[in-house]
Amino acid sequence: MFATFMEVLDTTVVNVSLPHIAGSLSVSVDEASWALTSYLVANAIILPMTGWLANFFGRKRMLLGAVFGFTAASVLCGLAPNLSTLIFFRIIQGATGGALQPLSQAVMLEAFPPQDRGKAMAFWGLGIVVAPMLGPVIGGWLTDNYSWRWVFYINLPVGLASVLMTRWFIFDPPYIRRSNRGIDYWGIGMLALGVAALQMALDKGQEDDWFASHFILVCAILAAVALVAFVIRELRARDPVVHLRVFKNRTYSAGVFLMTVLGFVLYGSLLLVPIFLQTLLGYPALDAGIAMAPRGLGSFLMMPVVGTVLGRFDPRKVLAVGLIVASWSLYALSRLNLSAGYWDIFWPQFIQGAALAMLFVPLTTATMDPIPKEEMGNATSMFNLMRNLGGSCGIAAATTFLFRRQQLHTMELGAHVTQFNPAARMMSKGMEGAMIARGSDPFQASHQAYASIWGLIERQASMLSFVDTFLAMAIVFLLVLPLLFAMKRPQSRGRGAAMH
Repeated sequence: MFATFMEVLDTTVVNVSLPHIAGSLSVSVDEASWALTSYLVANAIILPMTGWLANFFGRKRMLLGAVFGFTAASVLCGLAPNLSTLIFFRIIQGATGGALQPLSQAVMLEAFPPQDRGKAMAFWGLGIVVAPMLGPVIGGWLTDNYSWRWVFYINLPVGLASVLMTRWFIFDPPYIRRSNRGIDYWGIGMLALGVAALQMALDKGQEDDWFASHFILVCAILAAVALVAFVIRELRARDPVVHLRVFKNRTYSAGVFLMTVLGFVLYGSLLLVPIFLQTLLGYPALDAGIAMAPRGLGSFLMMPVVGTVLGRFDPRKVLAVGLIVASWSLYALSRLNLSAGYWDIFWPQFIQGAALAMLFVPLTTATMDPIPKEEMGNATSMFNLMRNLGGSCGIAAATTFLFRRQQLHTMELGAHVTQFNPAARMMSKGMEGAMIARGSDPFQASHQAYASIWGLIERQASMLSFVDTFLAMAIVFLLVLPLLFAMKRPQSRGRGAAMH
């Protein structure tokens, strides 16, 4: 869990520090954002290959190398003298970090008997769910009080502890030994090209206005062609780098799709809430990070409870309750307005955090239940890849939907502000009168009144766009409820239950 927590924390902790990184290295914020994109691209490329790499090099050797490489790259990122060097070390950090989640998850699932996997996943899941909430808070505090470089240095003690514990306590099972099978170079190449192009299109799409950008269009075409060719290649290859036939299992396929949707909504809402707090309610960056803590608190308190009771209940029922409660929490966020106080934001997020515990733990346990142990590494790598890609799609969809709805609401509200509208005319005259009374000349007062009214329109339009986006995400959770019927009930329930 140490290794996973460190890796997930690093995906969010840098976001808050971007303006400081840009200023320190004398580049624009857009240029500095490549420090995020390069990490995500390298991470996404390695994720699906983790199972194959563990079989090729040996799991313990692979895990040790990944933790050590991630920790060393973190320190080198903190020492980077310019942006090019930072991006280079971020690529190494992303590549080594991509192996940490699926490897540690596979180790946890194999180390515990089926009836105890719920408890194990609950403890391990704390790192996955809580780290994205702590990232902005820790990043903001370190950057404000010390330097953006400490955002990377904090990985050193955690990484060293993880290396030592991995060396002492983790061993390869008998069916995982260094493989002498052939290497599917074509498969690796097509996978790397397709996933990298897809990740870059998703990360930069809204910023470059999607297919209006030649770069985004080329990335999308490359991703489509390379990934289709990769699927065809892997289904025919003698020694595939990714065993896609695992998707023949109905429960696994449904679970992976549900995890993709969970990543879509989780990362999308994680992006929206701090933007809403900072742009509309005026929260400073650090206060916005602290205001998001209730979600982590809800997950932290609920994870052990879910892990304990999971053996007594059908995981599909727990998942259904989690989806409904998570949908309600997003609906509650869609009912906020510009007068919202701290507690109006606290409770929906706290309840959403508790719902995420009811989603993550049973979904992981139920999805991996029918997978043989020798396929666990491959299955967990695809499971984590789809969660991350779902998160990238969620962020891209949320920002695009938010921007488009804001444009629509601005046009609709602005259409009513004319000289023929009595209410608008009265408001304008009132503002002009107040400004003239304060010493402004009539011409200047008229322009200031118009600018003030337009500012009110944009603020209300922005609020309405957040309402629409939160509501759309709530509906997404409800739409995937029927998929639970595609999953089989796990047979590994209760003490000593056998795994089918």
